[in-house]
Amino acid sequence: MNKYLRAQSLLLYFFVSVLFYEIILKVATMQPFYRFDLFYMAMFGLSFSIIFYLLSSLFSGKDKFGLTFVLLLLLSLIFSSQMVYYKFFKTFYTLYSAGRGGQVMEFWKDILYVLSRNWVWFTLFFLPPITILFLKNRVVFCRRPSVGSFLVLLFLLILVNVLAIGDIYLGDRQVNSHYELYYNPGNPLLTAQKLGLLTSLRLDAQRLIFMNNPIDSIIKDKAKAEEVFKPVDPENDIKEPIEPAMSEDIDEEPVEEQPEPIFDPNIMDIDFTQLIASETDDDLKDMHKYFSEVPPTNKNEYTGKYKGYNLILITAESFSPYAVHKDVTPTLYKMVHEGYNFTNFYTPIWEVSTLDGEYVASTSLLPKRGVWSLYLSGSISMPFTMGNQLRALGYNTRAYHNHSYDYYRRDLSHPNMGYDYKGIGNGLVMSKAWPRSDLEMMEKTIPEYLADEPFHTYYMTVSGHMQYNFIGNHMAIKNKELVKDLPYTDAGRAYMATQIEFDRAMEYLLNQLEEAGIAERTLIAISSDHYPYGLEKNELDDLAGHTLEENFELYKNTFILYTKGMEPVTIDKPSSSLDIIPTLSNLLGLEYDSRLLMGRDIFSDSESLVIFLNRSFITDKGRYDAEKKIFYPSQGQEVSQGYIDNILDIVEKKFYYSAKVLDTDYYKYVLNN
Repeated sequence: MNKYLRAQSLLLYFFVSVLFYEIILKVATMQPFYRFDLFYMAMFGLSFSIIFYLLSSLFSGKDKFGLTFVLLLLLSLIFSSQMVYYKFFKTFYTLYSAGRGGQVMEFWKDILYVLSRNWVWFTLFFLPPITILFLKNRVVFCRRPSVGSFLVLLFLLILVNVLAIGDIYLGDRQVNSHYELYYNPGNPLLTAQKLGLLTSLRLDAQRLIFMNNPIDSIIKDKAKAEEVFKPVDPENDIKEPIEPAMSEDIDEEPVEEQPEPIFDPNIMDIDFTQLIASETDDDLKDMHKYFSEVPPTNKNEYTGKYKGYNLILITAESFSPYAVHKDVTPTLYKMVHEGYNFTNFYTPIWEVSTLDGEYVASTSLLPKRGVWSLYLSGSISMPFTMGNQLRALGYNTRAYHNHSYDYYRRDLSHPNMGYDYKGIGNGLVMSKAWPRSDLEMMEKTIPEYLADEPFHTYYMTVSGHMQYNFIGNHMAIKNKELVKDLPYTDAGRAYMATQIEFDRAMEYLLNQLEEAGIAERTLIAISSDHYPYGLEKNELDDLAGHTLEENFELYKNTFILYTKGMEPVTIDKPSSSLDIIPTLSNLLGLEYDSRLLMGRDIFSDSESLVIFLNRSFITDKGRYDAEKKIFYPSQGQEVSQGYIDNILDIVEKKFYYSAKVLDTDYYKYVLNN
C-alpha cells in the first residue's frame, strides 16, 4: 500500500496544491466558505489534478520535473494575478478580458502598490512550485504509472466528473445555484466562489472556444422565451396596506376631484405585428415578440421640461455619496441639494467594472457576460445613446476622456455613440500625471463647445481613480493639505483628495457656463461608473460612518441632475444608472421607445426595478437578496413567492435580451437604420 501511495505521490501533491490555491484565494479575497462549495471545489480539483498528473507522467526525468514545475508555476501566476485583479476591481477577470488586457501595464505602479500591500498572499501562491524544488526526488522522480494504473486514473477522472456534474444537475436550479453557475457561467466571482477558480476558467474557456453565448441557455424552450411576464396569482400577490378609515365626525366640504391627466406612452411607431409576420430569423422573431409585450413607460409632467437645453453628461470615476461633502466638495454638495436629489439611487458593479458601468449609463442595456460590451457596441447600431439622439436633432456632440483615448477601445465605441471623441493621444493634450486632472480637462475642452449651441458633451473622468494613497496618486498628493484634518483613514483622505479635483472641475464648469450666459439652459447629469472599490471594506465603512451592508448599500450612490435656478426636488424612488438614458430622453422631450431600453424613466409612474449582477433586485415593494434568497419587504408591504419569481424572470430576460441586442444588431432591424 505504501509503495502504491509513493507511486501516486505526485498526484497527491497536485491535488493538495490545487486545494491550497483555491483556499488561499478564498481567504485572500474574503470569500465565504460553504460546505457544498468546498465539495465541488475538491471534486473538480481532483479532476484537474489527475489531468496534470497524467500529463506529467508522459515524460520522465528532467522533462517530467520541468513540466511539473511549469504547471505549478502557471497555476501560481493564474491565482496570484486573479488575487491582484480582485484587489483592484472586486471581481475576477475572464479569459476574454485577459486576452485584451495588454494596456493594463499602464497601471504598473498601481500593480506594484497592490503587490506591496499583499506580499504575504502573493508569496503563498508561489509555495507549491518552490516546495517542489525540495521534494522532486520524492514526488517527481517516482516511477511512471503502469498501464493499469493509467486506466484506473482515467476511470477515476470520468467518475469524479460524473458524480460532481450529476449532483449539480440534480440539485437546486434557482438563481445563483451551482446549476445555474455551471451551465450559465457569467459571474466569474460567484462561479469561482461556488465551483472553484479553475472550474470557472474552464467554463469560460468552453464558452470562448465554442463561441456559444452562455445566456442562451437561460431560456431553454420557446414557450418560456415567449412568456414575457409570468402571470401572478392575484390571491398570492401583493397585499396592499389597508388605508385608515376617516372619522365620520369630521365635517369636510366636498372637494371637486380633478381628473388625472392622461399621458401617452413613450413609444415609437413600430409595427411589431408586421415585423413578426415577415421575419424568418428565429432569434429576431423572438426578440420582436418580447419587446412588443414589454410594458412601456408613460410620458409625464416632466416630459420635455428641458427640451432644447444643452446637455453635459458625465461618468465620474469612482464617484460616491462620500464625495459629497458640504465643506470639502462644496460644488458637488450644491449640485446635489439644489438640483434633483435622488436619495435611493444605485450604481451596481458589473464584470468589467468601469467599462460596463459606462456602458450601462450610456445605453440603458445590461452588459453581456464575459465580454467588453461597450467595445462590441462600436460595430452595431446604437440609436438611443444621447450622442446619436441629439446629433440627429442638430446638436454638436463631443466626448472627452483624460486618459488614453483607445483604452478599452473607446476610440471605436464613442464615435459610434454619436460623438466627436478626444482622449490622450488623439487630440487632447494634458500634463503628465497619474491620474490626470479633471480640472485641466475642463480647462482644455470647454472652449471647444461653449459657443457651439445647442451642444451635448460627454465626459469620462479619471481624477478619482485608485490607488488611494499619497505616494503615487498625483491628485491625492495635489490636494493633500485640504484633507489632512478629515477624520478618516489615510486611504479615505486620499480618496477625498481625488474627489476635490473633480469638485474643482465642476466649479470651473459652472462658472464658465455662467459667464457665457447659458447656465440656465444647460442640464448637467453626473453618475459614477462604480463605487470606490479601490478602498478596502473597513475604509469604506469609515467614510460612511457605519458598517455598510454589502449586497445593496455598498452600491448606493448619488445621481446629480442639475441646472441653474431650478427648484430643488427630492426623489425617493429606487433607481439606478440603467435608468439614466430613458430619464434624460424623457426630460429632453426626445422621441424614443421605452420598450427597447432595459431601464425606466425615473419620473414615470412605472414600478421601480434596480438590477444587480448577482440577480438581486430592488422594487417599490422591497429588496431581494439573490444569494441568500431572502426578500426584505418595504414598510407596509407583503409579497408572495409568485411576485419574487415574476421579478426574477423579468430580470433574467433583461440580461438575456440585452445580450441579444448586442449579438444581433437588433436596433438596426427594428428601426430600419
